[in-house]
Amino acid sequence: MKALVLGSGIDALVTAHTLARAGHEVTVLGKRDGEPSPHTGWIARRVIANLDLERHGLSVEWPDPWVSAPLPGGARLALWRDVARSADEIRKLSARDAGQWPKFCERMQAIAGVLEDLYGAPPPDPLTHTPGGLIDLARDALRLRKLGRQSMDDFLRLLPMSIADLLDAWFESDVLKGLLGAQAVMHLAQGPRSGGTAFNFLHHHVGSPAGVFRQARSNVRDVLSALPGIQRLEHEAARIEVQDGGVRGVVLDGGERLAASLVVCAGDPRRTLLDLCDPGCFDPELLRALRNIRSRGVAAEVTLTLARDPGFTVLALAPTLDHLERAYDDSKYGRASSDPYIEARHEAIKEGAHRAHVHVQYVPYALRDGTWDDARRDELAKLVIAKIDQAAPGFAASVLGHSVLTPADLEHRRGYPQGQPYHAQIALDQMLWMRPVPQLARYRTSIEGLYLCGPAMHPGIPGATGANAASVILRDLKKSK
Repeated sequence: MKALVLGSGIDALVTAHTLARAGHEVTVLGKRDGEPSPHTGWIARRVIANLDLERHGLSVEWPDPWVSAPLPGGARLALWRDVARSADEIRKLSARDAGQWPKFCERMQAIAGVLEDLYGAPPPDPLTHTPGGLIDLARDALRLRKLGRQSMDDFLRLLPMSIADLLDAWFESDVLKGLLGAQAVMHLAQGPRSGGTAFNFLHHHVGSPAGVFRQARSNVRDVLSALPGIQRLEHEAARIEVQDGGVRGVVLDGGERLAASLVVCAGDPRRTLLDLCDPGCFDPELLRALRNIRSRGVAAEVTLTLARDPGFTVLALAPTLDHLERAYDDSKYGRASSDPYIEARHEAIKEGAHRAHVHVQYVPYALRDGTWDDARRDELAKLVIAKIDQAAPGFAASVLGHSVLTPADLEHRRGYPQGQPYHAQIALDQMLWMRPVPQLARYRTSIEGLYLCGPAMHPGIPGATGANAASVILRDLKKSK
């Protein structure tokens, strides 16, 4: 069968290559933007194995230490992949917290392991009556039982909690709680005292080693782009053609028509179904649900060119949970925070050339007062440089240049709706069989032959989403024969 996959990101490529390896003729439509990929997170083992990614050069980077934070007097707290080494660092702040750290890491990894199992397959349907669906539900229930009573209780209790409540129950150090709390609100339009942020913390821990609470980076997109077996066209889709309830092809931005009875889109579901398709093809309830998907972006990307090594691998400026909550309050009312959460990652480009990629949160998509112009972007860059310089004296003097992408820029440049890289916020009511809305949770649309495989779909982790979507598509194609 001839298939068209719309998008050039990781999920689009995983879906495309999986379909191609099953014998289908696949063309990928999408311009290669050439920009570095965001955190890729967990790469499912079955994706690596099925597409033979290691043989094609896949490398996964776990910075060590995975994060550090400034302490009074010029010292720093560093958290390492080695749990015992991190505990020794934490002992500088609190002997009690150092004693708690190994137990906390073990419990969090056990709970994240449940999510990893759930994320490795299409989402369960709690209302299913089919034999296969009931088997899937029974399998998921069995996974929970295998955790044991303590871990099962933890899993069910933690999901709706705020990260502040979770961390307050375990630790006393404000610096440690600030560092961990920042991971729980990454790309989330919420503060650490909001319900459900503990779930976000666990979500981003999936697939990570015990004691590492941040996502990995990898070259998976480059590896997927270089794999043979698919055709690439650097054109965007202007319209998806539908006739008699089934997809018939795609009209490109230049007017050319490509016929296909299978179209898979990795873009924002709202744009796919409301702009690329005729909205009249869909039930009004679905359209209303689509328009209510929460996808507020709250983070800017600042890239700094440096004259030298800044002296850190990953530096996070989130001194307390209260600091994060106050920063969120600013963005909630349309103001860029004057004291945002900042996480800077150093990258050595080549000998003598360095760069810092800086995640800046909380920065609203739309400003209450004015718009994002060059002056506002420069103002944000200067703030970021000054804040990092306070934590790493001499940093400002090493900055040779900067570029800034606000949430509005990320929408324009990368297609992130309102600047949200996950297309739909990672939140309990937008996860599993509700991601992004219940009517679309199984990757299918009501148009025969039209599927979704982008970040807004379950589980919202690049690669895993594409693999799950491909498995559903292949299963449907097999049934239709």
